[in-house]
Amino acid sequence: MRIALTSVFVDDQRKALDFYTNVLGFDKRHDIPLGEQARWLTVVSPESPDGPELLLEPAGHPAAKAYRDALVADGIPLAQFAVDDVYAECERLRGRGVEFTQEPTDVGAAVIAVFDDTCGNLIQIAAEKTTAG
Repeated sequence: MRIALTSVFVDDQRKALDFYTNVLGFDKRHDIPLGEQARWLTVVSPESPDGPELLLEPAGHPAAKAYRDALVADGIPLAQFAVDDVYAECERLRGRGVEFTQEPTDVGAAVIAVFDDTCGNLIQIAAEKTTAG
């Protein structure tokens, strides 16, 4: 068994595609119309183009809004992405206008930071620390 697809609910798929590709640097994988207002819209990491896809899913269901609003109110990220260097990634993303809700923080086994994806979610980036031995 392996993870092939996971999703984040987004307010606006067009805006989300722009943010996740042009700001974060993911590549668009699928863009299939599903009626007049929704698309099967996925992105992948350019470092793993055949790896798991992230579905930018419309957040139209009332439960999705309540869930996301509660997470944001409590400062809880909806998703986490791995990076090699949180400090460098924060600087790169700040240069592209990304706003962080949590600055890089050493939490022992990793360094983490949290940003607003402009589409209704908080996203965490993390770099695991390597241990010699």
